[in-house]
Amino acid sequence: MKKPLFILAAVLATAGLPKISAASAWNARLRATYLQTVDKSDAFSALGLNFAKDAVKVSDRLIPEIDVGYDLTPNWSAEVVLTIPQKHTVTLQGAGRLGTFKHLPPTFLMQYRPTMAGNFHPYFAAGINVTLIFDANLAVAGVPLGLDSSSVGLAGQVGGDWKINDSWSFNVDLKKAAISTPVKAGGTTLTEARLDPWMYSIGLRRQF
Repeated sequence: MKKPLFILAAVLATAGLPKISAASAWNARLRATYLQTVDKSDAFSALGLNFAKDAVKVSDRLIPEIDVGYDLTPNWSAEVVLTIPQKHTVTLQGAGRLGTFKHLPPTFLMQYRPTMAGNFHPYFAAGINVTLIFDANLAVAGVPLGLDSSSVGLAGQVGGDWKINDSWSFNVDLKKAAISTPVKAGGTTLTEARLDPWMYSIGLRRQF
């Protein structure tokens, strides 16, 4: 009986039936990311002073980033972009340092990878950024300032992986996210601060 079974197995193996890849659909990217805010804000008046457009400045940061992805098809994958809570310093031109706040900005992306030969694999993505804003410690001339607790906006991504071996790739990546919050004093909105950061990243990708 063993010989017929062996022959049957050999025939099935060469019959053009779909083969299951040994690689998992899961992957992760570990990156160093430079977050650069665009520092856009509306002109406003407060404390008898007029502040110009784009007077609110939010500090840039170098942050750690980990992305977890799941391959839905050979060309499409879902990805979540994660980091740890980040602390930023806020300044106002003409008034100096206002204080600090923290934010956590997970981003959810649908990613497309065109089919290409060779070791370079580009990708493009779009999705939603959900930023949690907390621990705001801001004031101007002793007047406390408040921010919204969250911001939801669109996000985009473009990047590429250079394959090192079957498991590892070198990665470069560029993302843009829409992040904004009103700046309030005593419940009155003074201006809207738009961070809308660019995120420049390099790192490694691991296919599990």
